[in-house]
Amino acid sequence: MVNVVNISLELGYIHAPEGVIIDIEDIMNYPANKVVIITTGSQGEPMSALTRMALSDHRQVDIIQGDTVIISATPIPGNEKLVAKTIDNLLRLGAKVIYSRNAGIHVSGHASREELKLMHNLIRPKFFIPVHGELHHLFAHAQLAEELGMARDHILVGENGYIFEFTRERGKIVGRVNWGVVMVDGLGVGDVGNIVLRDRRQLSQDGILIVVITINRYTGKIVAGPDIVSRGFVYVRESEELMDGAKAKVAQALRHCAEEQILDWTTIKVNIKDALSQYLFDQTRRRPMILPIIMEV
Repeated sequence: MVNVVNISLELGYIHAPEGVIIDIEDIMNYPANKVVIITTGSQGEPMSALTRMALSDHRQVDIIQGDTVIISATPIPGNEKLVAKTIDNLLRLGAKVIYSRNAGIHVSGHASREELKLMHNLIRPKFFIPVHGELHHLFAHAQLAEELGMARDHILVGENGYIFEFTRERGKIVGRVNWGVVMVDGLGVGDVGNIVLRDRRQLSQDGILIVVITINRYTGKIVAGPDIVSRGFVYVRESEELMDGAKAKVAQALRHCAEEQILDWTTIKVNIKDALSQYLFDQTRRRPMILPIIMEV
């Protein structure tokens, strides 16, 4: 923001008498009703200046009762919640907030249709790849290029991860690469896969249930258990009836395995998980992660 204003002043696009534009450090030297602050944050970006002002976390600026905040932009699709949260925080601090397209203060950072036409006519590209925006924006821009006389096979619409290949005569999409966010978890970067994230999501939503069983290695009979430990699913002391039913289902699954002479631990664990998962879903409409633990003595 500072660089854009300074360059605009140097090039003559902004005309301001000396002393009108001041440094942010000097605003406390002027009455509050004599200061206008031009700042970033119209899209509710978490680290932007306006968001930090709304959270009373800005070093130089405090929003006070009676301040007027004008958000001269329309939220980008997907940013609506961030923008709404920033507006709510500003209102809590006592500011009057003017926003939305209906207020007549919207300023677009994107070129209009006529400006795009001008750029196409000035550059006259041989190949064209529309970028930025949602897919329907890209197709609209591609259609505009075609209306200006560009050959359809020289207009390539792609999405994130697409690979474009060009020669002097032709251009085409030849494949895709993996793309997306890179997870940083502790000291690991990008080593958290979809399966781990799926497990964490399940744990955060429905919790975990651990079933501990001790079996005699020679006879295959249950020596102790089943004991059930719940974390993030239900409070065991307040759900004794549910836990008793769960233990009964585990015992039933173990009896079935004994009758079928199933000795493989993996198969026994699958039987326990299947029986317990269905019972818990029928009782609670939740699917906690179930971890059977079998110990031999």
